[in-house]
Amino acid sequence: MIANYGYEDASGSYFISVDTGRCNGCGDCVVACPQSVLALVDDYGQGIVDDYGQTLVIVKEKHRKRLKYSCSPCKPAKQRRMLLCVLACRAKAIAHS
Repeated sequence: MIANYGYEDASGSYFISVDTGRCNGCGDCVVACPQSVLALVDDYGQGIVDDYGQTLVIVKEKHRKRLKYSCSPCKPAKQRRMLLCVLACRAKAIAHS
């Protein structure tokens, strides 16, 4: 399942997608994100798990409607590069719009 977090407005689409079938819950992307946009969640009072009881990565609620601003330090207008969270994800479970 692809979980999409973000929004679309007149200036564009701003989404982070997490492929829950690929995410292994390692947390490397959480550590790599300088803005603390991502979080690990589990079934022990810390959020949710997938249908198989696996720990997954989510976008924190406070960042979901402001990804344009939260992710902008990693997405400069010039010299586009791969984002740190995407680079850190060895499972290739994260994508940005």
